[in-house]
Amino acid sequence: MLNWNFGHGRGQFCDGLSRRDTLKLGGTGLLGGLTLPGLLRLQAEAALPRKPTATSCIMLFLEGGPSTIDMWDLKPEAPREIRGPYRQIPTSVAGTYFGEHQPLCAKIAEKFTVLRTHSHKDNGHSTGYHYVMTGRKAPFSDGNLRVPTNDLYPSIGSMVAREVGRESSLPPYINLPNPMGAGGPGFYGAEFAPFVIESDPVQPDFQVKDLRVSSGRPTKRLDRRRRLLDRFEQLHGRGPLPGRAGVMSTYYQKAYDLIASPKARRAFDIRLENETMRQRYGYTSLGQCSLLARRLVEAGCRFVGIDHGSWDTHFDCFPSQEKDLFPHADRAFSALVTDLEERGLLDSTLVVMMGEMGRTPRINGRAGRDHWSQAQSVLFAGGGIRPGRIIGATDKHAAFPVSDPVGVDDLLRTILNLMGIDSERIYRTPLGRPVPLVKDGRFLDELV
Repeated sequence: MLNWNFGHGRGQFCDGLSRRDTLKLGGTGLLGGLTLPGLLRLQAEAALPRKPTATSCIMLFLEGGPSTIDMWDLKPEAPREIRGPYRQIPTSVAGTYFGEHQPLCAKIAEKFTVLRTHSHKDNGHSTGYHYVMTGRKAPFSDGNLRVPTNDLYPSIGSMVAREVGRESSLPPYINLPNPMGAGGPGFYGAEFAPFVIESDPVQPDFQVKDLRVSSGRPTKRLDRRRRLLDRFEQLHGRGPLPGRAGVMSTYYQKAYDLIASPKARRAFDIRLENETMRQRYGYTSLGQCSLLARRLVEAGCRFVGIDHGSWDTHFDCFPSQEKDLFPHADRAFSALVTDLEERGLLDSTLVVMMGEMGRTPRINGRAGRDHWSQAQSVLFAGGGIRPGRIIGATDKHAAFPVSDPVGVDDLLRTILNLMGIDSERIYRTPLGRPVPLVKDGRFLDELV
């Protein structure tokens, strides 16, 4: 079998082959009839966008870093200061075990896949968030609290919004219940920024403030304001408005489209869900955000990013994990996957649950676990993912991958390609610098 690595090296052509490689391959025409042109054709075909298996994506982002050794990759034979207090339980997939506080996910393990070898080297919260969402190392030190942090590079949600566009009255990219830390559009501009629902659907008085219309003949008033804005833009000419005026014009257009659409207002109205369904997801922030995310993709949204915090467990982590973190994630993820499947939406909706990092295998002196990005688990369901599997393995302490590590670029490239997006596409910054959607990485064939 011919096994050739088209990697980077000295003296390469733009297609990645060196002159020496070309001469060597040119003599392999008798190996199964495979000629150099044939190899180049296969390489070109491999780089083409895949036929999309997902039309939308829901990302549950557990900000702060979930502990893989306590949830998805337990090590019962490790010393207690490594393994912690939890026992593992069997799942619906023979030979697969999860932590005892993931019982609902354990019951539906045949519906999703766990990747245990996601690994990178950024142990910061804001810098790691930036890296995971954009595929680029942060140009700032950790501790940057501005939102969004990605002034230059677009987030995965903005990439999707730009590539697939809008197919309904809903924005193609939505964040809830807060803006994602590095979820901005970067140099793409306001047109591809997320619509942010800055309120929590678990609250009894939840409503999307940008959909509220003032009382007193709201339709006529809204129409007058719309005509006034149109006249102002006409005075400027047919081109886009400059600077901040252009940004605000984009936001006004988005807001008007939402307010004017009964379908959009209905999608955001979580009170239309029956009580049984709401309880199924759990009356928690993550649970109700996941339910609302299902409503949004059902109505045509293409990428929903759920920002769920409090996973930074440095002190006395086990009580908070058992009470406030693990049960919420267990119920929300299992309900979302099952609900999508029952509605016939799982095959076309990619669900991803992850954080910017994991937690240290060794418990610290304050009964907590610290930052650890070297090995963490990512959950995938739907959207063309082959379910019921564990991909990759870590060492005896869940500290490092023992199989090939999966990097940030690998994840981003895979998500984009599953949605039929050419991850090699290049856009230019305002200064003319060419920037591909994903710089490096490979498509994770083992997921499909």
